[in-house]
Amino acid sequence: MTTAFMSCSEGDGKPKGVDRANLDETVAPGEDFYQYACGGWMKANPLQPQYSRYGQFDQMAENNKEQLKELIQGLAKQENPEGSVAQKVNDLYLLGLDSARLNEEGASPIKADLDKINGAKKEDLMGVIAWLHAEGLASPFFNEGVDADLMNSNENALYFMESGIGLGERDYYLENDSNSLKIRNAYVDFVNKMFTLSGYETARAEEATANVMKIETALAKVAMTREEQRNIAGQYNPRTMEQMKKDYPNVDWDMIIAAIGLKDVENVIVGQPRSFAEVNSLLGSLSEQEIKDYLACCYIRSAASYLSDDYVDAKFELFGKTMSGKKENEPRWKRALSVPNGLLGMAVGQLYVEKYFAGESKSKMLALVDNLKTALGEHITNLTWMTDSTKQNALVKLNSFKVKIGYPDKWKDYTAINVDKNESYWANVKKAIKWHVEDNVAKYGKPVDKEEWLMSPQTVNAYYNPTTNEICFPAGILQAPYFDVNADDACNYGAIGVVIGHEMTHGFDDQGRNFDQNGNMIDWWTAKDSESFKALTDILVNQFDSVQVAEGVNANGRYTLGENIADQGGLRVAYTAFKKTEQGQGEEQIDGFTPDQRFYLAYANVWAGNITEQEILRRTKTDVHSLGKWRVNATLRNIDTFFKAFDIKEGDAMFRPEAERVIIW
Repeated sequence: MTTAFMSCSEGDGKPKGVDRANLDETVAPGEDFYQYACGGWMKANPLQPQYSRYGQFDQMAENNKEQLKELIQGLAKQENPEGSVAQKVNDLYLLGLDSARLNEEGASPIKADLDKINGAKKEDLMGVIAWLHAEGLASPFFNEGVDADLMNSNENALYFMESGIGLGERDYYLENDSNSLKIRNAYVDFVNKMFTLSGYETARAEEATANVMKIETALAKVAMTREEQRNIAGQYNPRTMEQMKKDYPNVDWDMIIAAIGLKDVENVIVGQPRSFAEVNSLLGSLSEQEIKDYLACCYIRSAASYLSDDYVDAKFELFGKTMSGKKENEPRWKRALSVPNGLLGMAVGQLYVEKYFAGESKSKMLALVDNLKTALGEHITNLTWMTDSTKQNALVKLNSFKVKIGYPDKWKDYTAINVDKNESYWANVKKAIKWHVEDNVAKYGKPVDKEEWLMSPQTVNAYYNPTTNEICFPAGILQAPYFDVNADDACNYGAIGVVIGHEMTHGFDDQGRNFDQNGNMIDWWTAKDSESFKALTDILVNQFDSVQVAEGVNANGRYTLGENIADQGGLRVAYTAFKKTEQGQGEEQIDGFTPDQRFYLAYANVWAGNITEQEILRRTKTDVHSLGKWRVNATLRNIDTFFKAFDIKEGDAMFRPEAERVIIW
């Protein structure tokens, strides 16, 4: 596959201009800027069979996989003491590669657990549910976990959240458009296949599948809509344990709490009371067999990726082909690599950082972050729609941001995870999953560790966490084309600069704005400013609602609002910071492009990519981010400096009249 991308530096460190091979100069910038900026790259990088989407972002992730492959394969060439991180990572990887053994074992690794589920008597079923939760083997009916208390961010609390539907998105169970029907029917086939592969006779498998669909459809009907999920306050419902027992008596809460290793729990937080009312009703009305079949399905579905090719292929047929439009699965080494990279992520990350992360990247990133903070502060100060008292609170929050770059100062200790190559792949994965459950539960009742990272260093991504008021940029994203210590300023600010601004703006999006500088869910806005904010965001919602992503299908502006706010804010703030640099203040052209043009081309090129129609439909239902094309075209249509940079005027498709534009941050 061709891997050319917009390069903003030469091998000798001297900045260079835009690689015109990435452009489609048959299209005018004012007609379709995404196609103009990215069309050449997209043509040179046609979608390969293992991908449903492949773009610059995905290319970075693929580069990381190659680096990690080199790292982990290197472990096999050395002596790794028993119990060492190297031994655990290497053996877990090799277990995933051993297709002959996996296919020979077939369903045997899950037989004992399935027998436990199917052999349980009705009075024992709550114990089985508790066991599945405690071991992290599945999340039937609901899920639980320990996290910072949204109203007291220094302390950890126990949350109970809706869960238990295999397709993840409620609409697939409820809507009857052709795509939803196709996916729902494919899911029925998948569930049936899971049961059949696990030893169920044909008639029994069909009956079990029907029971699963009955329960999951009931859960889907009461699950939160995508729009409701944007309401954080609506998902914070404190309850005493006595209230839980009174409101949902068909759940043995004492058994659940004890199974996950806790005692003396007096208060919990319920995310979606509507779902828990339905769970209570189901547990009071379902037959013993219906519950068993549902629990068995939840368990098999969790194990499928770590079993024989028959299971893996069936899962790919549904989630890869039907839902995403992939034509073939990833090669086995990538699938095997993802397991230690996930379950032993910080250990792998420590190896990754030692080998690949350049120290100077951290200092340059810190300087960029400071520049972006200054720029966002200026934006807040100059807002015309916000009153001074709310501005002061916003600036306090901004100046309280905690910044994490590259990798953590303290690494996770995986000593207690035992990887034994004499046991099955699934048996080893189960032990690691249980360790993560126990690690999470152990935080209950303790102060929040604000130094903990929520992503491993090798992750190609970044995040803002409202309860710690922090922005984090792992080492994995600090590489070309997002970031290059030797790069043209226009490219760095247009790429990683926008990412930094994006994460900062999340602190002030429709969800992040509900948290103060200490990470507590406290309303620090005046009523007037809240109304003004909502009026502006409603315009942005309508803009994206009007975007047609496929024939007869529009984007969901409400569901993607937070990311759209952050995209726009990130762009504007990064541009302001860029204009303070020597290059940004000048007009020197490189390869025929002005600094402003290179800035916007760098931003667009970050989202260059090809995508299947199935993946467009899937992401429109399940992804809070807008599609790459619209992160460029729809966002830029509100930015006047973009119009000026490319001389976009009324009558051009990219032009939006000034009266219809919206600026939030």
